[in-house]
Parts: sequence; structure tokens; C-alpha cells
Amino acid sequence: METIERQDQAEKRRPRVRRNVTAAIAQDICADRYPSGSPLPRENDLCELYGVSRTVIRESLKVLESKGLVRGKPRVGTTVCDRDDWNILDADVLEWIGPYIKDFDLLGCILEARRTIEPAAAEYAAERASAQEIADLDKAWRQMRDSAGDPESFTEADVMFHTVLLTASHNQVFRRLLSAIQAALKYALHASNIAVENREDAVLVHGELVEALRMRDKTAARECANRMLDLAVRDLAAAEKAIGRTK
Repeated sequence: METIERQDQAEKRRPRVRRNVTAAIAQDICADRYPSGSPLPRENDLCELYGVSRTVIRESLKVLESKGLVRGKPRVGTTVCDRDDWNILDADVLEWIGPYIKDFDLLGCILEARRTIEPAAAEYAAERASAQEIADLDKAWRQMRDSAGDPESFTEADVMFHTVLLTASHNQVFRRLLSAIQAALKYALHASNIAVENREDAVLVHGELVEALRMRDKTAARECANRMLDLAVRDLAAAEKAIGRTK
């Protein structure tokens, strides 16, 4: 009985261990410890580096290969793929690369995607959002308003606002994209929020969007979403300038 319990506990640990190792290797790739085109260390060396068995390393490499970060070849080993080959819509990949984003072209691409999706989501939400979803948006907006002086808390509330907005659209495709967008949005908003001292404009337009949804005004909701994205363009430019000054 004790042996069975021990095996069960080991089984419960394995996915968590593999996920941690997978993330650790991925983050080292994203941080350019293993640059594009370079070979990863041999399996035995990876085992020593990350403190796990060869089985865990092999499982982690399979996950990374499925997401386009690495490519394995017999008798050659595992090579880091070019970033253009990475599955950038995968939520894990976005989570891994987020802290190491240096390329503002990626943030610009995220913004372009938001310009396509969010105004439509706002319009649909004006028609379809439940009372609870509108209340959740109002709560997120109030948290933004009350934490305007704290970039971390402001970003957390901002991400929650946009997450609820996409959910409230009740569009199955938008909702399927949510996991990918959440990770991207987190780092895009954080990059812009840390560079902008005055967040009153953003707080105001988010509040106006909540009111438009309450009034079921689809036109006003779309206009508010477009204004939010105009501010995002401005703030992203400010973030890029601020990062440039620190280099």
C-alpha cells in the first residue's frame, strides 16, 4: 500500500517537474542563452544543468519541438529554431518570451491584432454581455482607477478588463484566442504602462466603455475600443522611447 501511494505521489509530481524544466529551457532560449541556430547541450549535460533525469529532458524537448522552439535530428542533436518559426500564438510561448521581449515589432503585431479583434468584441459585448460580465468589467475598471499610481496593479486590472471584454463578446473564436491573447496582452500592456505616468486618459475611456455596454450602445462601445487602442499606440511609442533611453 505504501509503495502504491509513493508511486501515486511520484506520478503527481512528474507533470509539474516536466513543466518547470520545459519552461526553464524555453526561458533560457528566449533570453538568448541558446541563440537561434545554435545546438542545445547534450542530454547528459542538460540533465546536470537542470537537475532532472533524461526522461524528463526528452519529454521537455518534445514539448519545445511541438511549439517550434527547437528541432531535433538523429545523430545531430537538438538545434534552436529561428524565432520566425516559433508558434507565437501559443500561450506558453508568449508567456516564456514575454519577460525577454526586446523586439517592439512583436508588440506592434500584438497591437495590430487587438485593433482587428477588440472593437468588434466591444460591439458584440454591448449586445450580448450578461449583467455579471458588465459588473466584472466595472470592477476591473475601478481597480484600474484606484491603482493608477502602481504600474503592476494597474496592468493586472487592465489585463482582467480586456479578458472579460473578449469573454463578454460571446464569440467562440475570440474566446478560443483568449489564452494566447492574455499572455501577449500582459506584456504589451506592462511595457506601455511602465512608460506612462499619467493614466487618466486610459481610465476615462475604459469607464466610458463600461457605460456604453450598460446602455447597450454598440456604436459607442466600438468607438471607445478604438480610442483605447489609439492610446495604446501612443503609450507603446512612449515605452519604446523609454527603453531606447535606457540602452
